[in-house]
Amino acid sequence: MSTQKPSYPFWRCVYPFGMIELSLILIILLVPLYLPTNPPWTTSHNIFTRSHLGFTRIGAAASMAACCTHPLDVMRVRMQTSTSKTTFSNAVRGVLAHDGVRGLYTGLTASIFRQMTYSVTRLGAYDMMKSQMSNGGKKKLTTGDMVICASTAGALGGLAGNPADIILVRMVADPTKTPDHQYNYRNALQGTYRMVREEGVPSLARGLLPNTIRAILMNASQLVSYDFFKDLLLAHNVMSNGMPCHFVSSALAGTVATTICAPADVVKSRIMNMKHGQGGHGPVGLIMESLKHEGPRFLFKGWLPAWIRLTPNTICMFIFLEQLRNAVDMFRSKTAGIAPSTPAI
Repeated sequence: MSTQKPSYPFWRCVYPFGMIELSLILIILLVPLYLPTNPPWTTSHNIFTRSHLGFTRIGAAASMAACCTHPLDVMRVRMQTSTSKTTFSNAVRGVLAHDGVRGLYTGLTASIFRQMTYSVTRLGAYDMMKSQMSNGGKKKLTTGDMVICASTAGALGGLAGNPADIILVRMVADPTKTPDHQYNYRNALQGTYRMVREEGVPSLARGLLPNTIRAILMNASQLVSYDFFKDLLLAHNVMSNGMPCHFVSSALAGTVATTICAPADVVKSRIMNMKHGQGGHGPVGLIMESLKHEGPRFLFKGWLPAWIRLTPNTICMFIFLEQLRNAVDMFRSKTAGIAPSTPAI
């Protein structure tokens, strides 16, 4: 008996978001406009928190960037959780052949959920710790100080975003499994509820160690390498301090961070993708088993989509963050009946 693929209206193939995704995106866009202007946890001296409501806009900007780069995240997870040899182009063709364009946005609600927990925590905590250590910007921080801030914030982000990461990995990897091994989560919230109900509260910490290690490595390596490449380009007068310099520095920093984080990322994805009760001997046992059957190259599966995703995601996030700040300022100035201030660059 032949299995018939589910059919979708043409508009869903071109515009693949469902009502849950659209509702989340709409809420993310509108919330920064109506929350209190000066909450006590914000400061006013950098891109994250100057003006007001930094944490909310960090989440909104990160979520909007995730919507742009989510297809690459789907490819990354598919390649990392696959135990057979596959390439980036084959993974893309497989998704399009099975689910069409809509398959590229599988697990989008989980991706937004992850940004609103992981990214908000790691970027917000990093900014707060830098502000505290620099005494409100009066003291210049050393590279070591910034690495400590980035690593600590990364660890907090890994802890906060772990449940969302599990749901994301499972939702994205689901179509590649046989029906009896699929989770069939409808969205991120329903997936979290079912995971707690069926596997218990401890399941929220599945893969927590490699995920936290990856978050620490990602934050620290991105920070140090970005500053290093930027200072190198400026010191040798290769480029002036502007968007092109930031773009090149981000690309080089993304290469370093993706390479350093790849092994922890692969192990994290595979542990989170396991069925309940198939934990084996934990991360060490999984690494030894994978090395035995796939060789050391398995540690870098999904490197290309991870690298392609990281650079535009970072650029998009900061562009969205700046534009959201300007939009919120303009909206509030108009509602208050005063002229908007000139946006800072």
